[in-house]
Parts: sequence; structure tokens; C-alpha cells
Amino acid sequence: MDNQSKIVEIIRQTTGKPINPSPEESLFESGLLDSFSLADMVTALEKEFKIRVPDSDLTPRKFDSVARIAAYLQSRP
Repeated sequence: MDNQSKIVEIIRQTTGKPINPSPEESLFESGLLDSFSLADMVTALEKEFKIRVPDSDLTPRKFDSVARIAAYLQSRP
């Protein structure tokens, strides 16, 4: 499973919604994510990808779409 597929699965698990967003779809504007579900999703991403996301990175801009989340994950050491 590629990273974008893993991210979509994590969003599904976090929101409990059977979703299939396009890579560029805004997760916040579409109502799929809010600040509470963002925190839950980031916790799941940290576990899945074995990373730590600093609080300063918890911004909608970095986590607004599947593509942006994938790019963020790739930028992590």
C-alpha cells in the first residue's frame, strides 16, 4: 500500500466515514477534518509512519489534503 492509500485509510478510521478524497481535495473545506479529528489523525500518522509531528507543524496548511500530508511525511527525516 502506498503512502497516499495509507493516509486515506487513516482518515477513514479517524473520521469513521467511508471516504475517497482526491489527492488535492481540501479535507477541511469538505468537512472531512476539523481541529479535533486533525489531532486524532496526526496521532495515527505518527504511529503508522513512526514519526513525531511537532506542535508547531499542526496547521491546516500542512494537513489540508492527502497530497500535502504525503509531501509532509516525505519531508520528515
